[in-house]
Amino acid sequence: MVGSTAWRRLTGVLAVCALVALGAMLGGCHDKPAFQNIDLTGNTSFPSDFALPDTNGKIRTLADYKGKAVVLFVGYTHCPDVCPATMAELSQALQQLGPDASRVQVLFVTIDPARDTPAVLAQYAHAFNPTFIGLRPASDAQRDQFVKDFRLVYAKVPGTTPDNYTVDHTAGSYVYDPAGHLRLFARDGQGPAPWVHDLKLLLES
Repeated sequence: MVGSTAWRRLTGVLAVCALVALGAMLGGCHDKPAFQNIDLTGNTSFPSDFALPDTNGKIRTLADYKGKAVVLFVGYTHCPDVCPATMAELSQALQQLGPDASRVQVLFVTIDPARDTPAVLAQYAHAFNPTFIGLRPASDAQRDQFVKDFRLVYAKVPGTTPDNYTVDHTAGSYVYDPAGHLRLFARDGQGPAPWVHDLKLLLES
């Protein structure tokens, strides 16, 4: 049986492979930025927007962050490895961006709204960076639709008690440019350097 971390990385790799194939179908693009992550520029297979409540219950969409690069990272607060590691990488990347960090918005979308209450989610996001915002689907149906739209994978893994479970999920982030166009699928576990490199390119475009 594939372990939790290995499963997440495997599904992430599979997702990346699918994205590469979809990107190749676009073909013929010249003078594209040399991103270190998967370039989704012009790919119409994914949503051009989203609408999810934040921890105060306000519905958030890309329009709320016009003029900023938006990183949409999906996970859950009880995640033992990938989620905290990626959130820490993003926090380090923003520190390295200096003043440009004010033009980047990180959104952490929980796939475990049952345990990730608004208070828990807000505290978790802010622990990594006070500018990070948590988004919490209002229902399991909204969560599942979001997962379907973004071609993600998740599976609940029972633990020793009903509340002690983990959630295997696709590891990776979607990144929109300041004009609100989906541009990248970013791999997990890459460290802050590729984030800094690609976010700078997006902010300069």
